[in-house]
Amino acid sequence: MKVMLVNGSSHLHGTTMKALEEMIRVFEADGIATEVVQLGSKPLADCLQCQACQKSGECVFKDDGVNDFVKKAREADGFVFATPVYYAHPSGRIFSFLDRAFYSNGRAGAPDAFRFKPGASVAVARRGGISASFDALNKYFGISQMPVASSTYWNMVHGACAEDAPQDEEGMQTMRNLARNMIWMMRCFEAGKQNGVPYPQTERGAYTNFIR
Repeated sequence: MKVMLVNGSSHLHGTTMKALEEMIRVFEADGIATEVVQLGSKPLADCLQCQACQKSGECVFKDDGVNDFVKKAREADGFVFATPVYYAHPSGRIFSFLDRAFYSNGRAGAPDAFRFKPGASVAVARRGGISASFDALNKYFGISQMPVASSTYWNMVHGACAEDAPQDEEGMQTMRNLARNMIWMMRCFEAGKQNGVPYPQTERGAYTNFIR
């Protein structure tokens, strides 16, 4: 089994990564492979809603890792999206990355990378804005038929710098419990598949808006 973790911070070894590392230790101790996608500090284009992915099956921007992530995600069993808090919301880069990844996913007949796989979001801040950021990232799961993994508190860690994070003992405990809960969910889903439990039948075709 494998979990992919997306670090939405420009600081590769900052507070957000400290939260993810706490989860990674639990995953790897239980035999779960992990891969971290570091968004870093390079510019990352926003989704253009150009619809090109509906024909090609991939995002029109090909040089910033979004398409590679979606391809790898098809083989993954779970996902963690982590962000620092900027002005009480997630980083712009993780929004742009996930908008494009989720919008291009499954287009032009390509396999769906995310459906029926557990996802978790994590938010990190010096002080405030975590709940709003956590809520914003959870919305990707709700529209993609992804079960949401939870913990024993909201998935948050506090700290102004990487050295602060381990001092948030409850935050780190929350990360460890979140990883354990994800492992349990993934194993339950795998057991269901092995025992012939079918996926739900998904209806498609209805597409309405507020004009017609």
